[in-house]
Amino acid sequence: MTRARRRRIIRTRRTLTGLALVGSISFLAGMTDATGLLLTGDFVSFMTGNTTRAALALSEGNLYHAAVLISAIVVFVLGNAAGIVISHVSQRRIFVVLGCVGVVLALASMMTAQNMLLSRFYMIVFSMGMVNAAVEHIEGLPIGLTYVTGALSRFGRGIGRWIIGDRRVEWTIQIVPWGGMVLGAIAGAVLTRLTGAYALWLVSLFAMALALAAILIPRPLQRRFNQKIAPHRSAVARMK
Repeated sequence: MTRARRRRIIRTRRTLTGLALVGSISFLAGMTDATGLLLTGDFVSFMTGNTTRAALALSEGNLYHAAVLISAIVVFVLGNAAGIVISHVSQRRIFVVLGCVGVVLALASMMTAQNMLLSRFYMIVFSMGMVNAAVEHIEGLPIGLTYVTGALSRFGRGIGRWIIGDRRVEWTIQIVPWGGMVLGAIAGAVLTRLTGAYALWLVSLFAMALALAAILIPRPLQRRFNQKIAPHRSAVARMK
């Protein structure tokens, strides 16, 4: 076997592993978003929708609902930040991030009292922000896990470039998170209609199962799915 062929095989395996992981996590995000929407009436990962709904609430004078949605956007951003910090300090990045997501969802599942429903909503939103740090790119191509607008945009632009003569097909992987989100949303909606608030427990168990499955992914490969931290200029200067 030639070195070039061996490299192609390794690259293909990395890509397939990454796609399987992205599809599974997007499935989790779809489940959570559908379950959260049915339980709370608001999106837990679709912040574009929450931004528009917050603006509509403001225009209607519904300051309370607008404040809830704007706060959810802030919580989502903080969840993303927390996920990056957790992944940075962890040896098994994907396992730890998904494990934390499962724990947060499990805690949210316990908040069934009427005076805790808003806190439950924010915890679900926080977990959906955090999960984005599990996988940031596959072979250099950016991947979104809890939102598919960007993926569909990149997919559509890929079609346009193919039409005008660019025969690269790497953009086709952008359909994977969309497919995972759709299937997960269907599953989440069905589970919620059948089991009510207990569906959130099932979602948290699925997150923990994904975390355990991620242990099988070698650490070097896990690191390839996350962006490298750029050193600060002062640190670079000290190294010279």
